[in-house]
Amino acid sequence: MKNEVWIILAVSVMGILICMGIIAIVRAGRKRRTGFIDDMEGHEFEYFCAELLKDNGFTEVEVTKGSGDYGIDVLAEKEGVTYAIQCKCYADSVGVKAVQEAYAGRDYYDCMVGAVMTNQYFTAPAVDAAKKLKILLWDRGYIDEMMENR
Repeated sequence: MKNEVWIILAVSVMGILICMGIIAIVRAGRKRRTGFIDDMEGHEFEYFCAELLKDNGFTEVEVTKGSGDYGIDVLAEKEGVTYAIQCKCYADSVGVKAVQEAYAGRDYYDCMVGAVMTNQYFTAPAVDAAKKLKILLWDRGYIDEMMENR
């Protein structure tokens, strides 16, 4: 009876270790697929976002001019809904300022939806501001999903 318990325990531990290994391999693969984004400069990231949006069913996708864009980097449309998108390629979390820019730019370009798209994640104050101002937040996880849907 003792040997059977040890065999079951050993098999269970091996199963858990195998599952953990598979999860690590999948995560490493995702990092390889999207890690190149972190090396982009701002304008390059804007064009990357525009192409990613096109690949995910957005139409009328346009990268705005660099200066005087009122905080909006990409204009797009999907299923009759117009989007004003602020793109941020940062090394750290994105804060409230990007949300404010998307809010102001959405109204300036007379779009229905404002969004901030980033290779990182958002600070808690940015998330709070986005909820209040009704701005979509598209973080690294969202970009990963969009890349998988290509």
